[in-house]
Amino acid sequence: MAYDITDPAAVHRLQLEGREKLTVAGVEDVERFDDQCIVLRTGAGTLVVSGEGLHIGKLSLDGGELHVDGHIDALTYEDAPEERGGSFFSRLFA
Repeated sequence: MAYDITDPAAVHRLQLEGREKLTVAGVEDVERFDDQCIVLRTGAGTLVVSGEGLHIGKLSLDGGELHVDGHIDALTYEDAPEERGGSFFSRLFA
């Protein structure tokens, strides 16, 4: 059964060329950025891009696409607190 995805931000995709060019699809919002860190909200959670000399070349929230240039050191997803759920002990003994 095929699903029709009409919202381009719902599809999440990363394309990294070397360590200098990154394209992210499925971007919902850019929370903050500077030349060493870009934090963005995607359909798959919060994505943190770290590196040096980072520059947002193109941002299209309507199309859900972001282009980053610079020296990329790491791509990290952060867990959203509401996704973890439960108390400390329920997560510890689960």
